[in-house]
Amino acid sequence: MTTPYPEHQQGQNPPPAAPQPEPPQQPHVAQQPYAPPTPQQQGYPAPYQQAVLDPAQQRQWGMFAHLVPLIAMVLSAGLLGFVGSLVIYVMYKERGDFVRQHAANSLNIQIITGIFLLISFPLMLVLVGFVTYFIALAFAFVLHIIGALRANEGQLWTPPFTPRFVS
Repeated sequence: MTTPYPEHQQGQNPPPAAPQPEPPQQPHVAQQPYAPPTPQQQGYPAPYQQAVLDPAQQRQWGMFAHLVPLIAMVLSAGLLGFVGSLVIYVMYKERGDFVRQHAANSLNIQIITGIFLLISFPLMLVLVGFVTYFIALAFAFVLHIIGALRANEGQLWTPPFTPRFVS
C-alpha cells in the first residue's frame, strides 16, 4: 500500500507536530471616551506662545513704549505718534505687566494728544489753534520723557491729566 506522501512509509511514525505558540495576551485597556484630535495630532503646528519677558527686558520695552511714539511724534508733527504706542502695546501687552502698563500709558497719552490736536485744527482759523496745537505736543513730549525715565528706573507710573482709555 502506498501512501500519497512518500516520506510516510509503512511502519514509520509520522513526525511530531511542532508546538503552536500561544497567542500573546492583550492587556486589559479601559475604553476611553472619544476625544476629538488635537490640532497637533491633525498635523497643524502648535500655537505660538510668547514667553514672559524678564524684568530688564520689561523695563527696556516699557522705555521704548514711550520713546518710539515720541520720535514718531516729532518726525510727523504729532500725527503718527500713536502708531508706535499701538504697535508696542499690541505686541507686548501679554509679555509682562510692567511693559503692558507703560505701553497702555503711552497709548493713553497719544489718544488724549490726538483729541487735543483734532480740537486745535478748527481753532487754527482763529489763530488760537496754533497755540493749543503746540501745547498739546509739548504736553505729550514731556509726559513721554517722564514715562521713559520712570520705565528705565523700573517704576510704575500713571501720567497726570490723562484718562485711562486703555488699561
